[in-house]
Amino acid sequence: MMDCTAYRRSMMADPTDPDRELREHRDGCHECTEFTGKLLSFEARLKRALRVTLSAEEPAAQTVVPLRAKAAPRATAYRKGTFAMAASVLLAVVVAGVLWVAAPGSSLAADVVTHMGGEPGSWLQTDVPVSGVELQSVLRDSHVTLAAGAGLVSYASSCAFRGHRVPHLVIQTESGPVTVMVLVHEGVRKPLRFDEQGYRGVIVPVAGHGSLAVLTHGPSTDLKTVELIAAQVLNSITWTS
Repeated sequence: MMDCTAYRRSMMADPTDPDRELREHRDGCHECTEFTGKLLSFEARLKRALRVTLSAEEPAAQTVVPLRAKAAPRATAYRKGTFAMAASVLLAVVVAGVLWVAAPGSSLAADVVTHMGGEPGSWLQTDVPVSGVELQSVLRDSHVTLAAGAGLVSYASSCAFRGHRVPHLVIQTESGPVTVMVLVHEGVRKPLRFDEQGYRGVIVPVAGHGSLAVLTHGPSTDLKTVELIAAQVLNSITWTS
């Protein structure tokens, strides 16, 4: 199955003619649909900027100026200045477009996935919960308590993530172990779905409290199920401040 990284590499190479596999991934991934829209918009802006640059290269209409043969160098310098200005505009558009396409939500999802690679042992399927004292210690700094309705918490750790300590939990569900990261310092405007490097998940906004990342490992759980689990976890959270 194609993941988000492979999809975006293919689209960056040629966004105009996606094949069937690319279209199927895009249609099933909200974040890649958004990425594609931004990429196509950037391509259109780049083409307009290129037209401006090419127009600036065209020689200006010749005007006969009697007894002013020395005026030609000034006209040439003017055309060079116009071209340089157009090239500068093009460069600015390219840089701004690249930064715009690489949206913050994509970066956040990638960082969450990268963090997962550092704790492979947390994915164990078990019926042994962490102690209540350990769980409270991990959640305390994020001003969170978790009700039993969230499910059996089999792993709890306070992890370094983007310059902050964040709760990293593993909850046992009917679909298998699910990782939850409470990201009180990372806001998103709307749910971000991702499917990268064997991890599938969603980052959902939490009004006034950043966001919540919920993800699974492997192909057994679809994104709809992950979203339902995220909603269940959110309903079980109480914010203490």
